[in-house]
Amino acid sequence: MNDFDDRFLTRNGLAARQLAVLLLHHEPDTRLPRVRDFAEKLGCGNGTVQAALHLLEDAGAISTTARGHLGTFLVHSDRTVLWRLSGLGTLLAAMPLPYSRRYEGLATGLRSAFEEAGAPFAITFMRGAGARTAALLEGKVDLVVLSRFAADQLIAQHPVELVADLGPATYVGAHGMLVRRGVDLDAPGLRVAVDHASEDLRMLVERVFAGREDVEWREASYMQLSDLFARNEVDATVWNLDEAQDRLGISVDVLPLGDEVNRELALRNSTAAVIGRSDGAGALAAVRDSLDLSLVTRLQNEVLRGERVPSY
Repeated sequence: MNDFDDRFLTRNGLAARQLAVLLLHHEPDTRLPRVRDFAEKLGCGNGTVQAALHLLEDAGAISTTARGHLGTFLVHSDRTVLWRLSGLGTLLAAMPLPYSRRYEGLATGLRSAFEEAGAPFAITFMRGAGARTAALLEGKVDLVVLSRFAADQLIAQHPVELVADLGPATYVGAHGMLVRRGVDLDAPGLRVAVDHASEDLRMLVERVFAGREDVEWREASYMQLSDLFARNEVDATVWNLDEAQDRLGISVDVLPLGDEVNRELALRNSTAAVIGRSDGAGALAAVRDSLDLSLVTRLQNEVLRGERVPSY
């Protein structure tokens, strides 16, 4: 193992590590770029590229075959070995707290999909899209999971880019209005809970109660809702029903949101998106090209149906 490591610390070894990043984008049975094209991209000589390819073959990272005038084809690649040699490291993703079965299924699916793609992957859980975004921009995490609505806003404002869109109902199943039983929603001084740590929920609740200057806003997280309703300190809010399930007593009614709010916002709010920093282009491109998003949704649905134990 030491001899293996030493070889990859030489000039040819450095080229091999850089080449490993490029080869993460190539599928088996596809033609590779010419040696001189690799050399130009890496800023080295043809001989160095050829030596680097031999090192990768000796390490079991790839196998190639020459097909005459058709060029050199990639026969096989071990993405786990390529990723290790590339130096891209373990990808750390920040997700919402796994308090719902849907989030547990999402974490299970993402972990499996990244492992299938050969990328070392770890998850940290953080409450609030704002906190997760700050960690991404500060370089504390590589990827962030949030709603497509929040992702679109961040992409427009910061140097981040979309890695994956997982489709409707992968982030939340539905939102609804929670109302303390017996409360008149038209009564002045309505006390409405809002969580400014969640951009999606803040936007939704403000949209539902738009134009109500008499509303009294009460800052609250999902963990406090049950107690706040029980102590008669909150009258209403809009919340993710995945989170609210089994947390509220019989004194709280769940009402559907208006059709206009649902049509305009439900799709992007229910869709899970993965974003990463634009300056991590090498790792992001390698992940994006190889992630099997259908595996994520399939495993998430199995967890939701109780057919799979969450594993993340």
